[in-house]
Amino acid sequence: MWPVLKSLLFLLPAETAHEWSMGAFALLGRSKWFRRALTRGTQVDDPRLASQVCGLHFRNPVGLAAGFDKNARWFEALATLGFGAIEIGSLTGQGQPGNPQPRLFRLPRDRAIINRMGFNNQGAEAAARNLAGRNVTEFRQRTVLGINLGKTKLVPNDQANDDYRASFRWLFPYADYFVLNVSSPNTPGLRQLQDREPLLSLLSSIHQLNRELADEHHTRPRPVLLKIAPDLSQDQILEIADIAQGPTVDGVIATNTTIERAGLRTPARTLEKIGAGGLSGTPLFSRSLAVVRLLSRTLQGKKPIIGVGGISNADQAWQMITAGASLVQLYTGLIYEGPFTVARINRGLLRRIDEHRYASIAEAVATDQ
Repeated sequence: MWPVLKSLLFLLPAETAHEWSMGAFALLGRSKWFRRALTRGTQVDDPRLASQVCGLHFRNPVGLAAGFDKNARWFEALATLGFGAIEIGSLTGQGQPGNPQPRLFRLPRDRAIINRMGFNNQGAEAAARNLAGRNVTEFRQRTVLGINLGKTKLVPNDQANDDYRASFRWLFPYADYFVLNVSSPNTPGLRQLQDREPLLSLLSSIHQLNRELADEHHTRPRPVLLKIAPDLSQDQILEIADIAQGPTVDGVIATNTTIERAGLRTPARTLEKIGAGGLSGTPLFSRSLAVVRLLSRTLQGKKPIIGVGGISNADQAWQMITAGASLVQLYTGLIYEGPFTVARINRGLLRRIDEHRYASIAEAVATDQ
């Protein structure tokens, strides 16, 4: 039924379709009958898919990338699709409306999306209230919960540390891990935080707060991962890899969306009409794969990598894992392939584990170098 449902949803503006479909899905998810029927086709539980990354247990390597559930409204329903992890956000220190609509565009010929959402969200405090009203402890027993943090647009870069710290403090009790998003192309100046000095300052500030909050809550510090852009030069990637080997970073997510438009099938006049924004989906895969491979060769297993960008099937997930990613994430692939995408990928990964006679998915990581 997905091709029919997708064709109907694609008649609506992209952002409207997302809100309506997720609202309906979350409503249906309250029904035990619906959840039971759905999970028969979406859950692939096999110990060979499980792995330990950043001290966390992932029941399978396929996670949902940030951006799908910005305000922590739908993560419980989304987990019924079989993800090993759900990443909410990006969340900012202050709530903000984001960029003017329309700001989300489909490129069906390329199986891609362009977005210039601009970190539209209700803010970290509101998300904390949403999470406080849910049984997050029970949720996290089965599905890893990541929280992605961005910078409030109105906050200048020289005050970015305080903005990220405010979000981190609000959301600390609910996260299994945090992601510092300094790579979205849709907040002016944000990518400048990937430069060495501001990045080191931000990481050091969050590292100190992480330890303080862990002591306050009598728990362990949360793993902190850094999400980087695909548009960095090789030298910039190597510099980030060098920083990532320090104590303030627990892993790297590669990559965010790209501002490049080369090689797209979508007509140039359509792209000009759409305008600026980050491109995700199939055209991003080769670049993200190359970044993961370069990071893996540089890090040499010292820190884990999460590969994201253009993954929609088991072949692509396997390539990303064998290039060096311990885990992978989806977003655009889910929109084009539908609710059983994660199950198909996990079943495909199991077949490849069998073909190579590996004991687990972890044995496949970085085997194609």
